Amino acid sequence: MIWSISWRNVWRNKLRSFIIIVAVAVGLFGGIISAAFMIGWLEQRTDAAIEYEISNIQLHNPMFLLNEEINFIINNPDKIINEIKTIDGIKAVCKRTKSTAMASTTTTGTGIIINGINPAQEKQVTKLYEKLLQGHYFEKDDKIPAVIGQKLASKLNASVGSKIVITIADVEGIITYGAFRVIGIYKTSNDMFDEVNVFVRNDELINLISFDKNKTSEIAIALEKNKETNKIAEILRQKFNKEITEDKLVVQTWIEIQPTLNAMNEMMNYFSFIFQIVILIALAFGIINTMLMVVMERTHELGMLMAIGMNKRRIFLMIMLETIFLSIIGGIGGIIISYFVVGYFSTHGINLSIVSEGLNSIGFSSIVYLNINSQFYIFTALLVVITAIISSIYPARKALKLNPADAVRENV
Repeated sequence: MIWSISWRNVWRNKLRSFIIIVAVAVGLFGGIISAAFMIGWLEQRTDAAIEYEISNIQLHNPMFLLNEEINFIINNPDKIINEIKTIDGIKAVCKRTKSTAMASTTTTGTGIIINGINPAQEKQVTKLYEKLLQGHYFEKDDKIPAVIGQKLASKLNASVGSKIVITIADVEGIITYGAFRVIGIYKTSNDMFDEVNVFVRNDELINLISFDKNKTSEIAIALEKNKETNKIAEILRQKFNKEITEDKLVVQTWIEIQPTLNAMNEMMNYFSFIFQIVILIALAFGIINTMLMVVMERTHELGMLMAIGMNKRRIFLMIMLETIFLSIIGGIGGIIISYFVVGYFSTHGINLSIVSEGLNSIGFSSIVYLNINSQFYIFTALLVVITAIISSIYPARKALKLNPADAVRENV
């Protein structure tokens, strides 16, 4: 009985109820979309870093992390790679010869990181080949080829077909030079990566610097599932415990390689919840104000109800249910609208190309795909109910303080 009375009371003033419902819906919509935008944006940055730049896990000589010199190497990489491939969850493994160097053209030069790769292996680990703007990826007939980033190409005033000269120290520390032909220009969402990384064939780089083909600078590992990164990293540490103990090897996850990315993701998860709570607190004040107006307008009616025998518990429950109905209707509306909007933009993305240059300079994509998990919707729904219950307490208590005799004479 009290439930049906409360429901009818909600619609006695349709305009006021509609305004509150819309306010709750819009507030939740704004909070959910903002959270989905930031979470999706940061997850894209993380996925891009893993897929195009660093992979899930990397193995190095510990000294290489302090100074990326060619002499800090991993011995017997092929043997290590074969052992890694026996672990469940490993998608692909590749090795890279890396070193700092100088790239120059007829007009200018700049410092770079040169990556000697096996193109077939690299394509299994990273998807850089998908980011080519001009030219092509490594092919069998290419002679001394190099693939460079668009930012570096612009800095060197180079294009597809241009010759760039690489200046690098060999294993003896002697400066040597090698000419490479640009066959492809790539562009990721990270200009900082594009500006310094040059990719060449591993065989041609090791010949240039007299490097032992049975050694390497880096082993990169791609996993079937990113969520298993820490688990597989621990398996690798156990498998190569001897080498790690002897300071010949170090295993790093993408979290350890780029800790700021993980910190930003975790911070954003907390921030999105806090932001939603702040929105609901603000809405709570509006709900309380509206329900106080309702109580004041219905003083005579509430006095009559108490006079004819409706006890205070039922009065309290009636006011509380009216508040909860208003909040839940608005909350459900906001969540449903948000769900479809997030679903649409998770596929089509939000185009921020007008500020793409600034975003790319800090490593973020200008196309943002919204993303949020189902737990956030459940958490938001629970918050709406809790907010409604808390918001109803003060107006309901105000109603209970009415004196039936005085209330009945109100407006008489």
